[in-house]
Amino acid sequence: MSSNDPSAPAVNLADLRAQIDQLDQQLLSMLNQRARVAEQVGEVKRREGSSFFRPDRVAQVIKSLQSRNQGPLKAEHVATIWREITSACLSLEAAQRVAVLGPAGTFTEQAAIEFFGGAAELIHCGNFDEVFHATAAGTAQFGVVGVENSTEGVVARTLDLFLRSPVHIVGEVSLLVRHHLLRLQPDLKDIQVVMAHPQALAQCQGWLSQHLPHAERRAVASNAEGARLAATDASFAAIASDRAATLFGLHTVAHAIQDEAYNRTRFAIIALPQTMPTPPASGRDCTSLVVSVPNRPGAVHDLLVPLKQNGVSMTRFESRPAKSGQWEYFFYIDIQGHVSEPHVAKALGELQSLCAYYKILGSYPVSE
Repeated sequence: MSSNDPSAPAVNLADLRAQIDQLDQQLLSMLNQRARVAEQVGEVKRREGSSFFRPDRVAQVIKSLQSRNQGPLKAEHVATIWREITSACLSLEAAQRVAVLGPAGTFTEQAAIEFFGGAAELIHCGNFDEVFHATAAGTAQFGVVGVENSTEGVVARTLDLFLRSPVHIVGEVSLLVRHHLLRLQPDLKDIQVVMAHPQALAQCQGWLSQHLPHAERRAVASNAEGARLAATDASFAAIASDRAATLFGLHTVAHAIQDEAYNRTRFAIIALPQTMPTPPASGRDCTSLVVSVPNRPGAVHDLLVPLKQNGVSMTRFESRPAKSGQWEYFFYIDIQGHVSEPHVAKALGELQSLCAYYKILGSYPVSE
């Protein structure tokens, strides 16, 4: 019988709430059953020496549930709910310590929560150097670092750090970034300093030039650090996220001030190989590597030939100075595919033979 049928019995709000309360109790009971099984899984993994966190397994579970979902929950809601359920249960197996750029409220923190769920134990670091160090030293099992932005390009410091760090990339998160102007006062009056990470300042330079042309633009270690400082002085403003505004008690005086509406930042999930080996092929993978070649005519062109001949698509090619004083460069390359795929392995083997320096940074599923 249709709910619009005038002959249908009236819906009683109290009865509906009672149904919800009953369902919530059933859900809680079942979630605790799942948690108890997760604890047993943790015991088995300890005996076997297996990895506790398996993002490929989490993705598999979520996709399976989405394929069987009958609604009215949307697929993205199913993903969000089960990511948090798996995160909470995993924390009962073993704490997942994740190094992120701090303080609380950064986009790096948001990317970490999106990948690991809200139950992960976050370790806030002052800069990406500290994130790499904490991950390599074992203080954190994983780290999250910005790799590139759709507006401003690569995060150069991250690329440099990969050269001398033993960590590799095991996953990625692509985050839609919306920058807001935050401050103690509810308007734009008397702002003397705008603080943010250098990338954020660059991404908002058009808006700042138009609306706050005389304000000093001051680079700080992170957007959240700018928000923390803005909470100490009414003449300061920060470019940061909604989460930072809530955490530091600031007004959002201008929304989405980034110059490009579709502004995404790509974050890499890093770990030591002994903490997490290369994830298995998922069918939608990226392999990242860094190489250098002898300084001779046509050397860079020759790098591309094995990729073309083996049908491997290159999605990124960046150069960074080798800082040797000899005008030498490192080249950072992303290609489609996984190192375990025969055509990719063949192309990389041929490419390696041409290189003076060759390092695979990771082979991992691309962000949805």
